[in-house]
Amino acid sequence: MTGERDRESETEAETIARKSRRLEAARKRTTASPWRGLGMFGLVGWSVAVPVVAGIALGIWMDRHWPGRVSWTLTLLVAGAALGALNAWFWVQREGRDD
Repeated sequence: MTGERDRESETEAETIARKSRRLEAARKRTTASPWRGLGMFGLVGWSVAVPVVAGIALGIWMDRHWPGRVSWTLTLLVAGAALGALNAWFWVQREGRDD
């Protein structure tokens, strides 16, 4: 029974070592490519667009249900833009640290 555990441990250790070598090799191969830049551009765009559109949609709904002197649509549009800008800043900072 101990022999089986030793073989299993060796197998697990070999698997972990192999995966670790593959991960290290993949990290070394990573280079800045136009596709990576384009992907980052898309990520930043979506991280701004989604909160803005969500704020507008929620604002339109709130204006229909609770009309008042303040336009919820404009208020939530600005809040969504601010949230989107913070989100984009987070992603750009994170990407800058990875390089």
